[in-house]
Parts: sequence; C-alpha cells; structure tokens
Amino acid sequence: MIFQAPLIEARLLRRYKRFLADVELADGAPLTVHVANPGAMLGLAEPGSRVLLSRSANPSRKLAFSWELVEAHLPGGPQWVGVDTLRPNRLVAEAFGEGRLAPLSGYELLKPEVRYAGASRVDFLATGGGLPPCHVEVKNCHMMRQAGLAEFPDCVAARSARHMRDLAEVMAQGGRAMLVVVVQMAAERFDVARDIDPGFDRAFRAARAAGVEAHAYRCEVGPEGVAVAQAIPIVTPD
Repeated sequence: MIFQAPLIEARLLRRYKRFLADVELADGAPLTVHVANPGAMLGLAEPGSRVLLSRSANPSRKLAFSWELVEAHLPGGPQWVGVDTLRPNRLVAEAFGEGRLAPLSGYELLKPEVRYAGASRVDFLATGGGLPPCHVEVKNCHMMRQAGLAEFPDCVAARSARHMRDLAEVMAQGGRAMLVVVVQMAAERFDVARDIDPGFDRAFRAARAAGVEAHAYRCEVGPEGVAVAQAIPIVTPD
C-alpha cells in the first residue's frame, strides 16, 4: 500500500483519549491529529518521537490529519512502525489480490465483513476455486518488547478473544477458519502477550487446538508505504 501523497513529519507531544494526539510540526505549529488505534500503543507513544502524518482529501473531516507511522526506539534499534489498526485489513486484501498470501492460494474472492456466529462479523470470507469457504480474522500487531519478537495484544482484548472462540466454532461445524496477524514493523517471530491478556492466550490456544490456522506476516514499513512482506513463525507453545 503506497501512501497517496508524501507524509508530513512532526514530533509527538502526547497521545490521549485513545483516538487523539497532539503533535508539533516542523515550523513549531501545534496540531491535533486523529489516531486510528484504540490500543495501549506500548512503546509507540513516547513524547518527542518522530511521527509521519497523512492529510485527508475530505474537506469536511473534523481532523484533517492522521498519524500513520512512528519512528519507535524498540529493542534492537529504532524503526518505522505503522500505528493505524484499520490498515491490516486493507493490506491483507491487497496481498490476496496480488497472490502473496500462500495460505489462501486457490481462492477467488475475499469478501469483507461477513456476518457469522450470531452477532459477529468475520473480517473476510474466502470463497471460490472449488475450495471450502474459509473464515479469515485479521489482527494488527505493533508491539515489541524483545528484539525481533512481535507480540499481541498490547492491552486486554476481550473482543479478540471472542473472535478466537467464534473461529473455533466454525471448525466445530466442519468449516475452515484462519487467523492472520499483520505485524506493522520488522520482526522475526510472533508470540501472544499472555502476561498482558491471559484470556486471549487461552482463547488463542483453544482455537488452534480446534484446528484454526494461524499465520503471522511482517510488513515492510517506511515513509513511502506499508506492505505485507513475508511470513514469520508463531512461537506460542501448544
């Protein structure tokens, strides 16, 4: 995914109220921007961090600018990290359309936001190609507390745990279900942050035991854009 226009550099002053951040532009002007991220953003919201912003083409939008990337000083060194939790679904759709998601090879269509399991909506339903339908749930990951190790979640994620149980139910009914973790940073492996959310850890393990497939992909992240790059191993023990 290439950014449509060059991003604007700023310095982070503070992130607050989950979806807001105050930044300082290069000329010293203060600006409030939208943050498409309800999580804790551990290690990503340090005051003084260099951030990159996009500007909306919608003139009626209340906040014209959105926080896209942060240069985070993580274990292993500084790197650009994507903070938009809505982006992974678009990245998965893009990678699928370009034939770069091997676990979904052979499917012809990836339909978004399909209702299932009562009140839930799965991120995608893969169909076609003579294959059984596959329910695909996508999770964003951008936390690193050890060099090379990406972890999810960065806060208690009860909704994500429910998604794991819903996927397990798909398997119990004879279907196919899959979790795709999109890591918006350079990482070598993925694990569940079970110390932060033991409930999600239990649901994740139970889902895998039920036959839910799990895959993690690191992204190439930079001022020009963000793209799914390659699969990385999931090291969560059984």
